[in-house]
Amino acid sequence: MLALSETEVAKLYIEDTRSEIGSEAEKMKFANTINGLAAKFIRLDFDETLQAEMLVMERIYPIDYRAYEIEKRVLWYEVFEDELKELHKAGFVHRDIRRPSTLDGFHFDNILLSTKGIRLIDVGISALRTQVGDKLFSKYIETELQEMAAFKDFFLNR
Repeated sequence: MLALSETEVAKLYIEDTRSEIGSEAEKMKFANTINGLAAKFIRLDFDETLQAEMLVMERIYPIDYRAYEIEKRVLWYEVFEDELKELHKAGFVHRDIRRPSTLDGFHFDNILLSTKGIRLIDVGISALRTQVGDKLFSKYIETELQEMAAFKDFFLNR
């Protein structure tokens, strides 16, 4: 990620990833029409200096949830769960709630707490029901709900 300003950040695409950047942008825009859970898409751009395609989105400033009492975290989680289920009903699944242990990073680093509540970033491997069909979409939802249970335990009990 590259911070562009106080309000914008860019995900860089340095290799020939035209279909990936376009696909991610379309899925992000779709999710944005449903609710405010996913980071807001702003534009696609190109950085001449870096020779990189950029998916520009809102800049989210994460805050540490551990500083807040459990009651407040429960409310944040309940809103997050409702908004995620709303995305599911509309035909969007994130597919990267819990990062596999074989990848670098923290398990839930695509979920950020901000002053606006819990937000999702990195919709790169997300899927739309219209793209993958009902059977595969249902399987993705099943997996995501299991990941949500793990996130709930992590978020509320740390």
